[in-house]
Amino acid sequence: MANIKDIALKCGLSVSTVSKALNSYSDISKETRQRVLETAEQFGYFPNSNARALKTNRTHNLGVLFVDDAQSGLTHDYFAAVLDSFKVEAEKHGYDITFINHNINIGNRPMTFLEHCRYRNFDGVCIACIDFQKPEVIELVSSSIPVVTIDHVFNNHTSINSANVRGMHELVQYIYDMGHRRIAYVHGERSAVTEQRLTSFCKSLMDLGIETPQEYLARAAYHDTAATRHSVRQLLSLPNRPTCIVMPDDYAALGGIEAIEAAGLRIPEDISIAGYDGISLSQVIKPRLTTLKQDTKMLGREAARRLIGQIENPLTTITENVTVMGQLIEGQSVGRVAPSIE
Repeated sequence: MANIKDIALKCGLSVSTVSKALNSYSDISKETRQRVLETAEQFGYFPNSNARALKTNRTHNLGVLFVDDAQSGLTHDYFAAVLDSFKVEAEKHGYDITFINHNINIGNRPMTFLEHCRYRNFDGVCIACIDFQKPEVIELVSSSIPVVTIDHVFNNHTSINSANVRGMHELVQYIYDMGHRRIAYVHGERSAVTEQRLTSFCKSLMDLGIETPQEYLARAAYHDTAATRHSVRQLLSLPNRPTCIVMPDDYAALGGIEAIEAAGLRIPEDISIAGYDGISLSQVIKPRLTTLKQDTKMLGREAARRLIGQIENPLTTITENVTVMGQLIEGQSVGRVAPSIE
């Protein structure tokens, strides 16, 4: 099997130059690096990852901390799309990803998130969909390991955030423009994302001259159809029920649809609904769901780019809070309400 000396001889370069080219050192020209890589491929040579880590002080492995309370894992359409985009972008830069977990024990206890990161020698970590206030999450964020968060802001750490305030405002404005004045919101469990959306929901209505009754604000966990079904059932039982209900997310909206159909009501003829996220499922159900589509590709891509930037250029990388805009999808689930009805 060929080794690095064979490649150097074939290319007419020194062993150290070939080594730098294989390990993407910045002082090697693109042309030289390409010639070395092509020769290595011809010889069937692949650098050993452990040896590369010793030379570059990088493992080219990124950790992903993703813990979904609903236990939906990567069947969670929204986060699956974000993480797939993160993976694709990371691989373009030569990085692998590994999920951080508690499955490895130290003595009689599982490793903490930080211990697992050190055990795997991650170059950096992306954190999404977790209780960011957990002590061991804060321990990880406070460590020396480069970290990027999705939809949560920590001081002095880069975060990639959906435009939740603007997105909810656009959704409320659209519903208002369709003639609705009695608008309810089944919001998610407490989190930074929920607080942004809930505040934007109430403020947008207030700016439109509408006061939101407390009974119009219900709670259900994200991605939880059963909890959303229960909350929507309560809203439908109100003496002055809403004419439109905004759901926690598109998937949870399925539970709300079940409650509405069980009550013998039609969407949007009798009551309107709207979702949030813009997952593919929302556009194949009947009627097509009016929703706010989040740019999952941009969220994942930016998270990977910013994290790799911290790893490879730590002295020139600036901490940023990046906001990614969404897009309103009109759908067919919000009907127009005649002024005389309100």
